[in-house]
Amino acid sequence: MKPSVLAASLLLAGSAGAAPFTWDNATVYFLLTDRFNNASTANDHAYGRGSAAPLRGFMGGDLKGVTAKIRAGYFKDLGVDALWITPPVEQIHASTDEGTGESYGFHGYWAKDFTAVDAALGTEADLRELVATAHQHGLRVLLDVVMNQIGPVTAQDPVWPADWVRTAPRCDFKTAATTIECTLVANLPDLRTESATEVALPPPLVEKWKQEGRYDSEVASLDAFFKRTGYPRTPRYHLVKWHTDYVRKFGFDGFRADTVKHVEPDAWRALKKEAALAYEDWKRANPKEKLGDQPFYMTAEAYGYAPQMGLDFNLGDKSFNYYDAGFDSMINFAMKGDAAKSYEQLFSEYSAILNGPLKGHSILNYISSHDDGGPFDQLRTKPFEAGTKLLLAPGAAQIYYGDETARLLKIEGAQGDATLRSFMNWDELAKNVQRNGYRIGEVRQHFALLGRFRHDHPAIGAGVHAKLADQPYTFKRTLDRDGLRDQVVIALDAPKGAKISVGGVFADGTRVTDGYTGQHAVVRKGQVSFARSGRVTLIAAD
Repeated sequence: MKPSVLAASLLLAGSAGAAPFTWDNATVYFLLTDRFNNASTANDHAYGRGSAAPLRGFMGGDLKGVTAKIRAGYFKDLGVDALWITPPVEQIHASTDEGTGESYGFHGYWAKDFTAVDAALGTEADLRELVATAHQHGLRVLLDVVMNQIGPVTAQDPVWPADWVRTAPRCDFKTAATTIECTLVANLPDLRTESATEVALPPPLVEKWKQEGRYDSEVASLDAFFKRTGYPRTPRYHLVKWHTDYVRKFGFDGFRADTVKHVEPDAWRALKKEAALAYEDWKRANPKEKLGDQPFYMTAEAYGYAPQMGLDFNLGDKSFNYYDAGFDSMINFAMKGDAAKSYEQLFSEYSAILNGPLKGHSILNYISSHDDGGPFDQLRTKPFEAGTKLLLAPGAAQIYYGDETARLLKIEGAQGDATLRSFMNWDELAKNVQRNGYRIGEVRQHFALLGRFRHDHPAIGAGVHAKLADQPYTFKRTLDRDGLRDQVVIALDAPKGAKISVGGVFADGTRVTDGYTGQHAVVRKGQVSFARSGRVTLIAAD
């Protein structure tokens, strides 16, 4: 994260006693809206969509379902700071065979119309209610945006004109050009965001808008945008307008950008510029709903990025610094592999990078996701270790829906990434199902205890890591910059009554609390001990 962004974030102290929010310590909960919670069965078969291959059709989750869980306090109890929802835009209506059987765009990445909410997820009113409810509960919301492609071509979903999209060649990923100006897979039209040629609206979109009675209003809105900005009417700036409308209308606090390395950096810069303006417009219009004055946030999904790379991402013949292209953080694809390292190796390595080559920038760690076929602990045999490493690693943390409930990531009959996208296991959580020697509820509680402590202590993700002792393994995190000071000591698997070193962090006589068990202690001779033990000991001054 750029220093200016961090400083602005930390000015948001909020009410007395509230921990300041900073994106580089954020806990982001990522969910596929269709797979999370079904609050309305009336929209389950929108547009006449039917059956599909296992886990490749719409399953009923909707925007109202997410809102219901916000109201129920589900995310607050986990210590979550922000929600990341998959693109809610209207998807292609038909199914397509992508080599794994009939598939629909339940995931949100196969747009038919960027200006409309998919009826299977709900309405614009539902989307507005979700964001407003999130803000009321102290949650920011990230909108997943796609600038790279539209949805596959079907009989119901005709291809856009050639000045809008290319249907060949296929990417070979050897150079920047063969990574950007190409199609990722067969039958996935690639948007010509690099084009300098002005374009007319795609006929399929014109016909659709006219049928829906909103052609004139959409054209008037586009005319106003291009008059205000002076941008040429190229594909890039239509997309910028359509995506930033969601910020100006609903108050989204940031974007998660899809397929970043497959779009030229200038397109992302333009998106960030207009999104930032839209966000300020929304905040001025909605002063009672905004969650502070920090600027608009963007995180990049540049597939394969690892913090060990530093600032530059190599595409063969060119390297790009996506932080300089408008992004405040990069999603860390290395975390799910790095999580196999020891705690100390993982924590010290990430701290050294974030306070060295990446100082002033941020990463978003994850252990599983919707399209990573090699997640950490795919069989959910060690969910406590997974939660500890994810939520205590330096950097921001992304919980993928069901990480906290050990939702299975290997489903019989499902192929490819579909196996990662089963419906949220609410029934298992309600029944506190036993699996692999643990109870689902115990995993959920572990994530919640870690998440709430993390929420209260920005030093965990944004601070400097240092080991204090080997037995029990104990470390400190300290943060002292831009007017924010915070420090904690954490021990793993400390037996009851163990002497935990806190010297140099908390002075003798300091009263401290273990955020995991709720016990109190007083520091004596640079140490504390607690009568009861937990999987983790989370120590902070009272």
